[in-house]
Amino acid sequence: MNTSNINNKKLVLAYSGGLDTSYCALHLSKDQGYEVHAVSVNTGGFDDEEIQDIKEKALQLGAHSYTSIDAIQNFYDTVVKYLIFGNVLRNNTYPLSVSAERIVQAIEIVKYAQKIGANAIAHGSTGAGNDQVRFDMIFQIIAPEIEIITPIRDKQLSREAEIRYLQEHGISYSWEKAQYSINKGLWGTSVGGVETLTSEKGLPSEAYPSQLKAQKSKEVKLSFTKGELTAIDGKPGTPVLNIQKLQEMTAAYAIGRDIHVGDTIIGIKGRVGFEAAAPLVVIKAHHLLEKHTLSKWQQFQKEQLGNFYGMLLHEGNYLDEVMRNIEAFLTDTQKNVSGDVFVTLHPYRFELTGIQSEYDLMAVSFGSYGEMNKAWTASDAKGFIKILSNPAKIATQVNKNHD
Repeated sequence: MNTSNINNKKLVLAYSGGLDTSYCALHLSKDQGYEVHAVSVNTGGFDDEEIQDIKEKALQLGAHSYTSIDAIQNFYDTVVKYLIFGNVLRNNTYPLSVSAERIVQAIEIVKYAQKIGANAIAHGSTGAGNDQVRFDMIFQIIAPEIEIITPIRDKQLSREAEIRYLQEHGISYSWEKAQYSINKGLWGTSVGGVETLTSEKGLPSEAYPSQLKAQKSKEVKLSFTKGELTAIDGKPGTPVLNIQKLQEMTAAYAIGRDIHVGDTIIGIKGRVGFEAAAPLVVIKAHHLLEKHTLSKWQQFQKEQLGNFYGMLLHEGNYLDEVMRNIEAFLTDTQKNVSGDVFVTLHPYRFELTGIQSEYDLMAVSFGSYGEMNKAWTASDAKGFIKILSNPAKIATQVNKNHD
C-alpha cells in the first residue's frame, strides 16, 4: 500500500487496552502508516498500575505515544453533579453509568487531538452499539475537520479475526473473553454477560464485582450542601472523594445491583447489568432531602427536566445548548437543598430513615398533616374545598346533559 501521502498524519486513538483498540493500534500504525497517539481517559475506572499496563501495551503495539488523561473531577463537575441534581435514573432504574462516561471521554479525546494537531481520530466501536454514536457525534460537533476512522465497524471484524491478526504479528496477549465484561467508573459499574443477551435470565451473584462482606446493619449520615455531598458521618470531603468513600462503604453490603432494560440509540432494546451502590444511595438520599426542602412545583418540573437531561445525555446530545439551560435550572433549584440525610445500610439493600435541615418545609407552626392546623379555620377549609371542586363540578354537569 502506498502510504507516502499519510505517513506524516497524526492520529489519536481512543485506547482502552482491550482487544478492539489493540487491533486498531497495530493496524493503523503498521498497515496504514499513521503516527498513532494512544489516549485513555480515566473517569474513575483505572488505578495507577492498570494505567501503566495499558501504556506498555500501547507502545508495544506501535503507538508513537501514550497519554492517560485524569478526568474524574471533570466528569463530576460537568456531568455527575447534574445527574444528582436531577435525580436521574433512566427508566427509573439506571444511573447512566457508562453513557455518562463516554461523553466526557469523547470530549477529552477530541480536545487532545486538536491540541497536538491530529488529522484523524480513531475508536474501536462496532456498528452495533451506542458508543459509536456518542463518540462520532462529539467528534463531528467539536472538530468536523478531523477524520473519524473506525476499523472494527468498517471492516465488520469478528473477535476471532482480530485475535488472528494480532497473533500473526507476534502479539500474544491472553485474549480469552471474560465470562462477564466489566466497565468501572466513578458513577457505577456495568456488567454484561450471556444472561443479559436474552430477556429471561438474571445475572448470578458472582457476576458482580463486589461481593457481600458486611452483615451488621450500619447507620450513615450524608450531608448535602446545595445539592452536593459534602460530608459523610460529619467528616467533610470533596464530592468526588465522598462518592468514592461511600462506594467502598456500600459495596461491602452488595448494594446497588440491578439490570437495566432500555432503548438503544440505534433503535433496538438492550439489557445491561450494573452495580452502582454509591450512585443509587446518593440519588435517593438527595431526592428525599428535596422532598422536604422544595415546593411541589419545583419537584414536578425537576422531574420532567431531569428525565429529559438524562435522555439527551444517553443519546449523545450533551453538546446541545439546551443541556446548559437545563443545568442552569437544576443548579438554581439546589439553593436550599442542604442538610443531613440518615441512611441505614443492610445486606443487599438500604433504607432512608429521615432528614434534618434548616430548610425543612414541614414547619410545625403551620400544623401537622392529618392531625391539626394552626393557620386556618374550619370555614376557611370548607370554602377552599368548595372553590377547588368547581371545575370538576361544572364539567360533570355539562357532560351529564350531553350523554
